[in-house]
Amino acid sequence: MAENTPKLSKTTLPATGDRELKLADFKGQALVVYFYPRDNTPGCTKQGQGFRDHYEEFQALGCEIVGVSRDTLASHERFAAKQEFPFPLLADTEEKLCNEFDVIKEKNMYGKKVMGIERSTFLFDARGKLVQEWRKVRVPGHVEAVLEAVRELA
Repeated sequence: MAENTPKLSKTTLPATGDRELKLADFKGQALVVYFYPRDNTPGCTKQGQGFRDHYEEFQALGCEIVGVSRDTLASHERFAAKQEFPFPLLADTEEKLCNEFDVIKEKNMYGKKVMGIERSTFLFDARGKLVQEWRKVRVPGHVEAVLEAVRELA
């Protein structure tokens, strides 16, 4: 395995639902970790809604979902409540997990160069092995592609 291959991290982060979680907590089941730029923005809302709307299908396949962004826990709590997300959102305000997964990239926002999260998704099997990753994700059709990959694991 390559040195920089993402793995089930032991980095503990605050999570919605008044919890502290680390990705390693999910060993023993398949896990989808999706990184998104910002709470309450159109693309991120649509992506989260897609995972929400297919959540029961992921669960039926023994797979959990975790969303991660650099937003604060308070922002995550409002976003998760408003969208009724049944899965936890991790607040990575110090970019620890983002750096472990190498998702902080230079982006062009209205002609200005900024550093931000590149929308990315990672699928781990029940043993904690990374089996697939999607980078530079486009939201339409993405959740369905991830669900299909989980089905192939099952």
